[in-house]
Amino acid sequence: MAENLMAAVPSDSPYLTDASGFRGRADRVFLPRDEPELIETVRAASEQDIPLAIAGAGTGVTGGRVPLGGWVISMERFTRLEIGNGRARAGAGVSLADLHKAAAATMQFYAPDPTECSAWVGGTLATNASGSRSFRYGDSRRHTLGLRVVLADGTAREWKRGQSVDFPIDPLPAPATTKHTAGYYLRSGMDWVDLFIGSEGTLGIITEAELRLLPAPRDLLTGVVFFPGDDAALDAVDAWRSIDGLRMIEYFDGQSLALLRTRFDEIPPQAGAAILIEQESSPEESDAWLDRLEAAKALTEESWFAANDSDRERFRKFRHALPEMVNDIVRRNGCLKMGSDFAVPVKRNREMLAFYRDRLQAEFPGQFVIFGHIGDAHVHANILPKSGAEAERAKNLIMEFARKAVKLGGTVSAEHGLGKHKRHLLEIQFTAEEIDRMRAVKRRLDPKGLLGRGNLFDL
Repeated sequence: MAENLMAAVPSDSPYLTDASGFRGRADRVFLPRDEPELIETVRAASEQDIPLAIAGAGTGVTGGRVPLGGWVISMERFTRLEIGNGRARAGAGVSLADLHKAAAATMQFYAPDPTECSAWVGGTLATNASGSRSFRYGDSRRHTLGLRVVLADGTAREWKRGQSVDFPIDPLPAPATTKHTAGYYLRSGMDWVDLFIGSEGTLGIITEAELRLLPAPRDLLTGVVFFPGDDAALDAVDAWRSIDGLRMIEYFDGQSLALLRTRFDEIPPQAGAAILIEQESSPEESDAWLDRLEAAKALTEESWFAANDSDRERFRKFRHALPEMVNDIVRRNGCLKMGSDFAVPVKRNREMLAFYRDRLQAEFPGQFVIFGHIGDAHVHANILPKSGAEAERAKNLIMEFARKAVKLGGTVSAEHGLGKHKRHLLEIQFTAEEIDRMRAVKRRLDPKGLLGRGNLFDL
């Protein structure tokens, strides 16, 4: 059987929590070195009816990898990585940073770009993660060509894209959003690869994935465009959506910029909002952007544009610093993270954003930030409670946001999944009968309900 890291797992073990601060408990932690050891451990758990939590890197924010008893299996030793022409073969424990670096060395890239590059491939597929480039390239599902999976009974299977599920599927309705990862992806005529992606470790354990790589673009135009306020920024987003080659439109509200100024004092003091853009373009495109910035009433002289890879890396750190800072503040305040992962149809973007702002200003003035993937009408509203009482109010407000998003035709999870911390939101997205359709699939593949117990729903 796999190496047992600890027979009695201490309460402060890093295997018992994730980036949200959600904390659980476990009897044992296993670190299998390969698939045979993983299979042996899974079979032992099945024989003894012991629940299994599958641990990724711990960068998630929904408690999906956090155990509520039983055993933990960490996939950290599944790090085989092979780069080919247009494809990569990556173990579940390969970090996105390593995958991006290896692909770049061959003039290729992996399109999904979640905020935390230390996340592992297996975890990103389990939640169907996407990130800042989703505006052009979509989610992880779109770039997955095959999966190798160990099932709850200890059998290992490998499926390629296009191999259809061999049992009846009752399909589920899909929201009219560009991104959606709440519950199982159930569609008529679907394939096995799609079934496991986004299933949050509840249907099988992904050990390896075959991923699509794309040719690296010759020229990238990257910039952080500052605006005096929200209205001008939102007008620019609407005007720029159709620009050819644009692959990133990321939003920062005024309070996000105020928080970021503690690390980036070069942010112009008059900026009340910002948009991070990235475009696969020709050098001549720079002149077109000067005209666009003037038309959008941007703070043209104060905006930043990348002249080299070093600048682009600085902008990436600028974008990724914000969620890191939010997580740090929440942990220091002793609270769980209170943030939205909701998306709405693009045409309802302004309506949802206005609802966020109005309710947050009323309930938590000065204690929130709104940022994220505005190109997909998918921004993250994060509340920064300072006490247990405020955290309870924040929880109620997040529920209000979820109901509003669904009412507008949206989703309660666009890229993070629901895990244990947000599983109650599934009932806002789906009816009881629709959730029973998911349970039927779970019972077929994991009849004892051992894998990822507590994620999404109970059997």
